[in-house]
Order: sequence, then structure tokens, then C-alpha cells
Amino acid sequence: MNREIKDENNLNKYTQESKTKDINEIPDEYKIKDANELPDEYKIRDTDEMNKLEDEEKEKPKKVFKLNEKPVDISEEEPERKTLIEVKHLSKLYGPDHKAAIKLRQEGDTKAEVLEKTGVTIALWDNSLDIKEGEIFVIIGLSGSGKSTLVRCFNLLNVPTKGEITFRGRDINKLSKKEAIEFKRENIAMVFQHFGLMSHRDVLGNVEYGLEVKGMDKTEREKIAMKMIEMVGLKGNEHKKIDKLSGGMKQRVGLARALANDPDVLLMDEPFSALDPLVRNDMQFELLNIQKRLGTTIIFITHDIDEAFKLGDRVAIMKDGEIIQIATPEEMATNPADEYVERFIETATKKNVISVGNIMIKPSSVVRLKDSPKFAIATMRSNKISSAYVVNTQMKLAGVVTIEQAVEAEKYDKKISEVMYRDILTTTPNTMVNDVISTAQKARYPIAVVEDDGTFVGIVTKADVLATL
Repeated sequence: MNREIKDENNLNKYTQESKTKDINEIPDEYKIKDANELPDEYKIRDTDEMNKLEDEEKEKPKKVFKLNEKPVDISEEEPERKTLIEVKHLSKLYGPDHKAAIKLRQEGDTKAEVLEKTGVTIALWDNSLDIKEGEIFVIIGLSGSGKSTLVRCFNLLNVPTKGEITFRGRDINKLSKKEAIEFKRENIAMVFQHFGLMSHRDVLGNVEYGLEVKGMDKTEREKIAMKMIEMVGLKGNEHKKIDKLSGGMKQRVGLARALANDPDVLLMDEPFSALDPLVRNDMQFELLNIQKRLGTTIIFITHDIDEAFKLGDRVAIMKDGEIIQIATPEEMATNPADEYVERFIETATKKNVISVGNIMIKPSSVVRLKDSPKFAIATMRSNKISSAYVVNTQMKLAGVVTIEQAVEAEKYDKKISEVMYRDILTTTPNTMVNDVISTAQKARYPIAVVEDDGTFVGIVTKADVLATL
């Protein structure tokens, strides 16, 4: 930071004059006139306006805090997850001459060219990925991209032409017939887009079906089924016939049925695509809550980028049978692998996946608690800003001082700490932009961004927030 006061004589003259004049009579030369001056809504105003702002912020999001509040720890790192499923160089071909098709593809022919020359469709080509225990892994792509073909390899509905899929280190395509049946019964379950429910059974009968197939005692399986029915929000509907249920209720039954088997992995192939938007949103929310409670690993297929970003811990985007990029929603939104990914995610509501840390800026006007009011005035003047953020020697945020407060401190021989605002709004770098929108829209000055230990790292303005919408 440049701490040189360039206009010492004028400043001394001004501060001397300020001792005999009204505090609000700031000479024109010290008023901010530059066109680059911050808009009015970003300035810190007088005490009355600050009190009004405090009233407006009573309903602030839970991830925006006053500086003197102890925030909830929202940045706690998750324990490292173990790899549950690993896919290595997986390919799936349909047609008569696989060898010729593989050779052409390896030589650089496109999927369409291989089909034209050999009659072989390359549904999947050389895909590798890993899926961690307890994560929601979303696979997204347009129709024909290979996402459903891939997910059906996980439960042995499809047998790959090349490559392997391991579950806890074992190649699932090398399991014996008995082991494969056990794997599909105990370790993996699937929720389908069109429900796949049995109309001759009621809700309870559908949910308990998998347990019945396993030979579980009726009392025990009904107990488990009822627990799942309650978990998905259908308590009181257990004896309703399937044809009496809405689409959303049917999908809840399908989810409860899959969860009743207590699988390690839950496969979901566009399960909410047939639902209307409001019901779909409710189901997404329910799924997140249920997954958090149970810790089930979920592999979720969708063609909706907003759904992918909302649900996924990580997202894989596919095109023509190949995975183009695997990343967290935020990584993908901010660093798309190529033009195709960039175009694909253009319609995404980025405010839900971009963190404050990605849009914050460094403040130009910062002073330390030990600095004099004279220095604070000079800093604000040189940066053409009517306020400055105040930090201690360890860069911990202490508050905000305005030009009026600095002039008052100089006039009455006070320290910055005696006049500055301490009760200011803060958030953390990893908070999602969506969580600060309502506060930023009403705030009259930028929200300070601090690390969990209070270290000041930047500010987020209303303009930066609105630019993500």
C-alpha cells in the first residue's frame, strides 16, 4: 500500500481549517468528483442511514454476518472420500465388426464416419472416471451422448466392449452369475424416469418389494418400508393405489423403493424430467436432504445443466460417447474445458455455483488501526472513495471509516478506532453468490469478504453480484 501523502501542505491546511469550521464543510478540493467514483448505493452514509440499513438487513441470508458476530463454520473441509467405483478406458460398441470400428476410431475417424464405413455405432469410447463414496456424481449430455448407456454399465444391464468397471476394487464384469445377482440386489439400485411401479400393489407393497424378493420377514420389511415412505414425505399414503398418485408422488415411491434396499450406489436416470418444474424442484431438494441423511452414493443422469449444478458434487459432461470434462460445478462454470462445454453451460444459473471468492475484488482504500485520521483522509482522497476499510497489523478486518468520521477524528484528536463503524456486513470467499444476492441488493456499500479467522481478503459489490444473474 502506498502510504506517502503527496499533498502534505494542502492536507495540513485543510486539517487546521477543519478545527474551526463545521465538520460537514469539506472544501471542494477534498470532495470526490471523478467519474469513476463509486455509485451512491456503494457509499457509507451518515448514522441515520446506517441505522436504516441495519433494519433492512435483519432478514439477511444466514451466510452473511455482521463483523462482530461469530459466523457458522461453513467452510469446514470434508474428510477425504474413498473411491467406490472406478472406470478405466470403457467403450461400448453396437454392430457387426468391432475390430474394424475400433481401428478406424483409433486412427482418428469420427463416430459418424465409423458408423458410415462399418455399420458400428460407438455408444461409448475410452471413458475413465472415478466416483467417491457418499458423493452425488452427475452425468450430463444431450440425447445420444452416451450418458444412459454408461450408467447401465454400472448395474450390468450393459456389458462393455472394452475397459473395466471396478466396485471396491473388483471388476464387476468378472463376477460369477451368483455374485452378479448379489451385487445387483445388495449394492446397487436404480430409479427410472417413468417410475416402473406395479399398479396392482399399493405404495407400501411397491416400496417393500425388493425386501420381499430377498426373503425378509413381513414385519421387518414393512417396518423398513414405512421408514422410507416417511423419509420421502409420503406418510399417510402407504395404502394408496399407484394410479391415484400424482407424478411427483409416484417418483417418491420409486425413490423409497430403491432406498429400502439400503444400496451402496443409487442410479438415477433422468428421474425428474417428466415432472412439472415446481414438483421437480421439490424432488431435487428432497433428494439432497435424503442423501445427506443416508450418505448414499448417487450417480445421477440429466440433460439439464441447472439440475446438474444444483445436485452434483462433481459433474461429467458427455458428447458423442466421450466424457469431455469432469469437474465441480464451480470449476466447470468458471473454467470450461472447451467451447462445447462453454456453450453447454451458457444457460446455467451461475449464481448457484459461483462462489463469492470468484467475483470479489480487492479494495483500493485500506488503512490500519494505527494509522492517523490524516492518513485515512489522504488514502480516501487519492483513491477517490469516501470510505476505507480498517484492518489491524495481521490484516484482520476491524471496521469501516468514512471521510466524515476521519475528519471528525482529526478535528477532535481521536483515533480511527473511536469513530469507525464496526457493525458491518461480512461473508466468506466460499459462500455461493446466490446466498448474498438479497443482502447485496439492499446494501449501501460493498460486503466485506473475510476468511474464517477474520482475515480481510476482498469486497463484493452489488454490480459484481448482479453480473452473475
